[in-house]
Amino acid sequence: MSTSPVDIKAWIDNRPVGRYQWLILFLCFLIVLFDGFDVAVMGFVAPAVLQDWGLSRAAFGPVMSAGMVGLAIGALAAGPYSDRLGRRKVLILAVAGFGLFSLLCAFASNPYELAGLRLLGGIALGAALPNATTLLSEYLPEGKRALLITIMFTGFNLGSGCGGFLAAWLIPHHGWHSVLLVGGLLPLLLLPVLFWLLPESPRFLATRQAPTVEIAKLLNKLGGQFDAASRFLVEARPDQSKAPVRALFSERFRLGTLSLWLTYFMGLLVIYLTMGWLPTLLRDGGLSIERAAGITGLFQIGGTVGAIVVGWIMDRRSPDRVIATSYALGGAFLLLLGAFSLESSLLALGVIAAGFCMSGAQTGLNAFAPGYYPTEMRATGVSWMLGIGRFGAILGSLIGGAVLSLGFGLPTLFVLLGLPAFVAALAILGNGLVSRRHATPALNTP
Repeated sequence: MSTSPVDIKAWIDNRPVGRYQWLILFLCFLIVLFDGFDVAVMGFVAPAVLQDWGLSRAAFGPVMSAGMVGLAIGALAAGPYSDRLGRRKVLILAVAGFGLFSLLCAFASNPYELAGLRLLGGIALGAALPNATTLLSEYLPEGKRALLITIMFTGFNLGSGCGGFLAAWLIPHHGWHSVLLVGGLLPLLLLPVLFWLLPESPRFLATRQAPTVEIAKLLNKLGGQFDAASRFLVEARPDQSKAPVRALFSERFRLGTLSLWLTYFMGLLVIYLTMGWLPTLLRDGGLSIERAAGITGLFQIGGTVGAIVVGWIMDRRSPDRVIATSYALGGAFLLLLGAFSLESSLLALGVIAAGFCMSGAQTGLNAFAPGYYPTEMRATGVSWMLGIGRFGAILGSLIGGAVLSLGFGLPTLFVLLGLPAFVAALAILGNGLVSRRHATPALNTP
């Protein structure tokens, strides 16, 4: 039994990934999988709902936007509560929330009820992703963290994709309500498993001065041999007179926080502009609807592979430079799309490459951000980055139609798509410069 002071982060960093960490990764993957399903589900059921209720697309717009607004609110609100109450509690509440509200959506009788429920469900969905990221990051060694977090994030794409296939099978046989019922029941069925198996972060417990025996019990599941006499070290705390949100703007974190926000905002702006309006752009250029949709789908496929590859490289090279390079290459490939003929096979390859780089960088940023903040404000830092970034997604969804209506040629439109990617690359490089100025020493915690 060890009675020497133990730096929890350094101890985890110096150990291989064990079965207990793989279990936590699997649980977080399932949460993100169901999160992705419920975020995307309204897009899959929208045509059936419009037909069933006799609505126009404009009348259904508030339902679609309500979920997006909820995602932003949930991400902004969840972080401070997680840093105060714990990652596990907030994460379980988030899963319960989006499961329940998705279930209730199946019984909505008009678009106003559906919009209100989607707003509440979106808040819960927005709280889940940053907390899953934060909890998992605090259990992983630094040398494997980026790869394993990006693997977790592939669950989001998988959940979104599976939602489409499930909706295509369920709606003809059981109606659109059945898709929402499944989207609600699956996370609710996961809740007992989370109560039983999902642990709290030992680093969070140490910062809250929890009983040493609780921390020792968790670390022993990772292969440790600690007891109640052990002492543990965690990062030096930020100014405790400040709330976590205010601490994001303290002198030490201000510039890095703003650069992370700008990077995530610009990345989501590009991705949502591309995913939302590329089919229309290609259709207006003369491609069939089927081919336009198929080529756009390649962006998502490339992004899923890119996330894992970028995460793997981040664990072996300077993470901020890897992400910046990926954003810059993504922007370059988007610029090149304007030079390709719409009938050329190079167009499809360019879309795959752009998705590989852009989504790879964006997912890599989710793995990068937890390492920038100390434990006591980590969930707030990650969730606020995601929350601010959601406004980039909302802006991308809103302005695409206006940009297309300006009558620019395809090369100019692809330039407009690519430019924010270069801004994102410069912003994350700025964060790296700020990060290297500050070391995070350990603090003895009783």
